[in-house]
Amino acid sequence: MKLGLGLYRSLLTDDNFKFAKQAGVTHLVVHLVDYFRGQNPVLASGEPNMGWGITQNQDRPWTEDDLRAIKQRIEANGLAWEAIENFDPAHWYDILLDGPRKEQQLEQLKRTIRMIGRVGIPIMGYNFSLAGVWGWTKGPWGRGGAKALVYDESTIDPQTPMPNGMAWNMVYDPDAPEGTVPRVDTDELWQRYEYFLSRIVPVAEEAGVRMALHPDDPPADMLRRTARLVNQPQKYQKVLDIAPSRANALEFCLGSLQEMRDGNVLDAIAHYGAQRAIAYVHFRNVRGKVPHYQEVFVDEGDLDMLAAIRALRAVGYDGVIIPDHTPEMTCGAPWHAGMAYALGYMRAALQMTV
Repeated sequence: MKLGLGLYRSLLTDDNFKFAKQAGVTHLVVHLVDYFRGQNPVLASGEPNMGWGITQNQDRPWTEDDLRAIKQRIEANGLAWEAIENFDPAHWYDILLDGPRKEQQLEQLKRTIRMIGRVGIPIMGYNFSLAGVWGWTKGPWGRGGAKALVYDESTIDPQTPMPNGMAWNMVYDPDAPEGTVPRVDTDELWQRYEYFLSRIVPVAEEAGVRMALHPDDPPADMLRRTARLVNQPQKYQKVLDIAPSRANALEFCLGSLQEMRDGNVLDAIAHYGAQRAIAYVHFRNVRGKVPHYQEVFVDEGDLDMLAAIRALRAVGYDGVIIPDHTPEMTCGAPWHAGMAYALGYMRAALQMTV
């Protein structure tokens, strides 16, 4: 297995490349989405705010020159670019919402996948979700007062309607008419997903790119009156069965899987790892399950992370694992310290489970 790190576009700096190398990282997963257009892209702590933020994103398509320039910088620093994580909602909101521009947007996504293949980026991670990552809060609830994320449905209204002009917890049209997105049930969501997958996987096959689906986080049954696609481990199998192909793969988030009401993460690793369906792994620990869970340091949650590494080795997984969210540590660089703590644990775990 290879040790990786996820970086947002604003964090693609020489100092962060050095930080990654110093921590033993060899591969990067890059978020290209401008989550905070017109705003500071990171909090004072240095961690991008993915929770309650409602911000406009940019609709300019990625260009091949953009990607090649980023790849050149990454490789010049002795690192490899393993995956892009998440499409910009502005590029595919009508695919998600079944709107009038879905065919046009699908053709643009096809061009994007072909471009990613030409540049030589192996994986495109994505999350087919209308409400996106929504509903958690951050506070000093971690060990020693570390800032950590908590999802607690007793403190929110999980069915808060989503306003028009919004998808994936981001505003794509600030001038949308008043009103809210209609309720979307499970069958309708799967129909939209099958439409997308049946058309994008053949293109990904030709391009040599693996499409990797992230499970729902939070893995609620419904969020903001919209169904969730993969909120139980067994639903990943339906994803694979829709379009059997190496290009149809899984972005395997251990934390999201552990948050789910049913199933067992180690069983899921064995099941999907045996199918060679795991494209890359988010390495994160939690305590509790929906409707109430908390993200914790990798060494203290409900999931035995060493057992997870052993399970991945048992199925022959040799791809990249990256730390996902991690509690922030109290110091001058809370995000970096939290990541360094997780990376150190992961590097040791990889060495001791060989």
